Amino acid sequence: MKGVMLLPIVHNPRYNAEFPSDHRFPMGKFKRVAEVLVEEGLVGPGTFHVPGEAPAAWIALAHDRAYVDQVLGCEVPTKIAREIGFAMTPPVALRARCASAGTLLTAQLAMEHGIACNTAGGSHHARFEQGAGFCVFNDVAIAIRVLMADGAVERALVIDCDVHQGDGTAAIFANDPSVFTLSFHAEKNYPVRKVPSSLDVPLFDDCDDEHYLDAIRDVVRTTIHNVRPDIVFYNAGVDPHRDDRLGRLALSDEGLIERDRFVIDAVREAGIPLAGVLGGGYERDIDRLARRHATLHRVAAEFV
Repeated sequence: MKGVMLLPIVHNPRYNAEFPSDHRFPMGKFKRVAEVLVEEGLVGPGTFHVPGEAPAAWIALAHDRAYVDQVLGCEVPTKIAREIGFAMTPPVALRARCASAGTLLTAQLAMEHGIACNTAGGSHHARFEQGAGFCVFNDVAIAIRVLMADGAVERALVIDCDVHQGDGTAAIFANDPSVFTLSFHAEKNYPVRKVPSSLDVPLFDDCDDEHYLDAIRDVVRTTIHNVRPDIVFYNAGVDPHRDDRLGRLALSDEGLIERDRFVIDAVREAGIPLAGVLGGGYERDIDRLARRHATLHRVAAEFV
């Protein structure tokens, strides 16, 4: 592969906090995604870009410092832990810090190379005051806030195609005109009470490839044109797939490929850096789920 430009891919083995195989959250997918990417030649062994741990000061740009300290000290109140979906342990807290640093590194690599992808990230239910819905820290919000604090970007666009509405991201940036949040999601899915994004596109149950792609095409291009961001964060959740346990939509594997290709092409055609994050996916078969998540990286590699 010498002399061939590969897609910059970010991964840290600590993304896997090693949950039991029967846990509702498929933690094992992160390790398997990395293995699949190596097997398919999308990244060479040992050539992942490896993030460290996000310091508390970064995280506190997007979250209440009291909550940040609770997570880092593994002292999250039971009620909040229940809303997140798992107890706070040292591996879980470390995973959240590494994933947040990973999304920032992904963004920095995207600004250097035009496009880059994380093998985790997209924890869009975490809001300023706490986590929720399997999300501890909102990695995309943290990355945006760090980039803006450093003067690296002035405007950011979040294109969220996870099947669940990005309520935490919407809430964090509700009063921030420098960040535009765009969410395509199943209307009748979690969260029950949705926080308005800059633009929400709710989709009907069992929405198939044709209707889904029709719904996103004009909206994505128009939004990119109107917002004119310095960077785009793309949440490529695969839970809109028809076989996903927590989805309610009916996309096929081919539909997800076309979705990713369209979004990435629209962003890169406009000359804007794109940072891709994994998002949700809850298929019980970890290998099948990991290969589905790797769609993001396969398609992104077409644009290097």
